[in-house]
Amino acid sequence: MKRREFITLLGGAAAVWPLAARAQQGERVRRIGVLMNQAADDPETHERSTAFRQGLQQLGWIEGRNMRLDIRYGAANPDYARKGAAELVALAPELILASGVVSLTPLLRLTRTIPIVFAITPDPVGADFVDSLAQPGGNVTGFMLFEYSLSGKWLELLKEIAPTVTRAVVLRDPATSAGIGQFAVIQAMAPSVGVDVRPVNVNDPLEIERRVTAFAQSANGGLIVTASALSGVHRNLIAMLAARHKLPSVSSGRVLAAAGVVVSYGPNLSNQYRQAAGYVDRILKGEKPADLPVQAPTKYELVVNLKTAKALGLEVPPSVLARADEVIE
Repeated sequence: MKRREFITLLGGAAAVWPLAARAQQGERVRRIGVLMNQAADDPETHERSTAFRQGLQQLGWIEGRNMRLDIRYGAANPDYARKGAAELVALAPELILASGVVSLTPLLRLTRTIPIVFAITPDPVGADFVDSLAQPGGNVTGFMLFEYSLSGKWLELLKEIAPTVTRAVVLRDPATSAGIGQFAVIQAMAPSVGVDVRPVNVNDPLEIERRVTAFAQSANGGLIVTASALSGVHRNLIAMLAARHKLPSVSSGRVLAAAGVVVSYGPNLSNQYRQAAGYVDRILKGEKPADLPVQAPTKYELVVNLKTAKALGLEVPPSVLARADEVIE
């Protein structure tokens, strides 16, 4: 090959060299582990991980250029979460994003040195994940789901959309302090609004169906779904049972309202992943989790599934519709 032809060929190869590959030269790639609390094929998992990626991208972190994500999925199953946590810690990432109690618990048993940012995690102080909201201490900080006092709002909403309700079944995860705490608030408030409440565990779908079906045999019943990874996993079953037995229903998050629960009230969960990207950025740039205060939501969303309400013969009060951030029709 002649020298002129070789130079021409070399120049052509450089011209088609992928721009992204050239951009990577000399740029350090930071490794981030992610332990989601849902299954890989759950649409909510995709929505939340997309929000996290978008948040990182807005801050200059581009997957494949200066950042790599290693993702594992807990699927609200403690065994899966433990396995995923062990795999991530073994990879020695510079930071791990954890979602929910089921994900955070095994991670903190495995490492007290790798920085951890959590999202959608209720009661991080009560669960002993952090020392305090203002001064987390240790290697973990993040974004709490809400304060337990919000749980009383679900009972108020249930009475508002269905004034004749005098009994309510409360679906909760008894294996977490959050499940116990949310039910405790609802139970304490129940006498003041004239409602008898009964807990039902959400860890077993067969138990959910059996207990809700038995509860629905008597009149004037309603249903409240507290916040937990398991309530999200079983959301279609819960919505189906509420519809089958014509139970007015209220939940903690939009995902349940989209599945068919009448009303939801709680924080925007995908937004917490966008916010978490901000803490990830700050930690990768040198700040310590111990110095970043745990943040609580500043805005809550009211979602009304008008289609479900009409199917149940419920007349949602204008006062509720006027406050709604979203109406599903």
